[in-house]
Amino acid sequence: MTVSDQPEQPTTQPVDAEVDAAVSSEAPQAAPAETGVEAPVQGAAPADEAVPADTTVATETSTSASEGSDVSAEATSSASEGVTTDEPAAPSPAPSPARVPTPAAMPKPPARPAPASPSAVPAPIAPPAGPPSNAATFGRVAEDGTVYVRTPDGEKAVGSYPGASSEEALAYFARKYDEMWAAAELLYHRVLQTSLSAKEATDDLAKLREHIGEANVVGDLPGLDAKVESIATAIEARRQVEATERAAARDQARTEREAIVAEAEQIAAQDPAKTQWKASGARIRELLDEWKKHQRSSVKLDRESENSLWQRFSAARNSFDKARRVYFAELESTQSEARAAKEKLVAEAEKLSTSKEWGPTAGAFKRLMDQWRKAGRAGRKEDDELWGRFKAAQDAFFNAKDEVSAEEDKEFRANLEVKEGLLEQARALLPIKDLGATKSALRTIQDKWDAAGKVPRSDMGRIEGELRKVEQAVRDAEDARWKKSNPEVNHRASAFAEQIERALEKENKALDKARASGDDKKIKAAEESLASRRALLEMVHKAQS
Repeated sequence: MTVSDQPEQPTTQPVDAEVDAAVSSEAPQAAPAETGVEAPVQGAAPADEAVPADTTVATETSTSASEGSDVSAEATSSASEGVTTDEPAAPSPAPSPARVPTPAAMPKPPARPAPASPSAVPAPIAPPAGPPSNAATFGRVAEDGTVYVRTPDGEKAVGSYPGASSEEALAYFARKYDEMWAAAELLYHRVLQTSLSAKEATDDLAKLREHIGEANVVGDLPGLDAKVESIATAIEARRQVEATERAAARDQARTEREAIVAEAEQIAAQDPAKTQWKASGARIRELLDEWKKHQRSSVKLDRESENSLWQRFSAARNSFDKARRVYFAELESTQSEARAAKEKLVAEAEKLSTSKEWGPTAGAFKRLMDQWRKAGRAGRKEDDELWGRFKAAQDAFFNAKDEVSAEEDKEFRANLEVKEGLLEQARALLPIKDLGATKSALRTIQDKWDAAGKVPRSDMGRIEGELRKVEQAVRDAEDARWKKSNPEVNHRASAFAEQIERALEKENKALDKARASGDDKKIKAAEESLASRRALLEMVHKAQS
């Protein structure tokens, strides 16, 4: 390759556009790195060699060129020591970018205003992140200046660096390899040690592969390919971990969503007659909000599970809403019937409220109250209103009745005292000694009792009940006397007594026979039977007397 038009510009086959951009830049800057590749390490050497910040035109001073030549010689001395014609040794696994050479023959950029200092001083080159790698040992420089890299398939031309020594040319292309290795190493550690996702890592790896495929570098290319494959393996492992985590997260999300659906179905399956519709409706709305929040904040479920669970949840909501509509429609119908029935009862009660027929009207109100309980509920508001009217009519009647009863009780208090005295006289007739005299005295007491009149209502049951006890005792005595004087009864009793007496004769003979046998068991049985017969005969005789 000849250098005629641009004698001091490094080139590649085809000419490296990145180097062109670095040389032609007016401001001090680094040559562009490979597209899409992360910067290898912070503070590492730039992608292409840096142009000194204060370099001026070559005609201004020759001192800068001589100084640059000295710096170049220092930067490339270590690289020249490693160049051989034999096969290169294996590269180190994690090379660091090499220091950028600065050849003395580098073309100067267009003139720019000189700084305030009397002479321009080139900007210092950033120190390398680590010792130079042995990447240069994988290449050579031909006599015509072409730089070659050794690959498993043979040598491959990567470019040339006109105006630079062989060591500088190799160092330049080796440094580009080191930068790519550093970028690969950085991506590898990001995959293993950070939260970089498999998708982001895959995108970065694709950019790195694209850059490596387009780059012209000198270094251990198989080693770089192996590093790229190790990155791909690490990404695949990360992808599997993410898939496992996503599956676990989906299972957890499905379980949580299933719990929401199950509760909604449980609410929808309640007995309508026992359902608390307000609280249950509020809970259904809360579950819907939980569903929406879960969709936003949790991982997405697969479409089949999502649709299946939503259909169940939607069916539960629809079932609940339908049951609520049916329940309240039936309730409205039932309440309308109850309202109509209770309005009739209220109207009838209001008519009876002014009645003065205390007994019949009190019974009528009792029947109305029974019908009220059977009428059912008419709604809280309507029930309260109708019950207020019914109770007012009922109270009006019974208050009037109680007022009348109170006045009557004052009048009946003297009658009570009279009857208390008559009751003591009746009790004195017991026990009965002379039935005829007792009956005559009781009739006199009864006549006076009736003439005494009413007693207060609160004492009526007690006083009447005590007199009934005396009357019942007289009736019992009269019945007993009649039974004794009844001929037919006496005849039957005599006949029964004769039967017992004949049985006694037989029992006596049986006892004599048992005693003669000397059998204690038979003797005891005969004695017990005889005693039983004698007791029965005695009872019959008492009844006849």
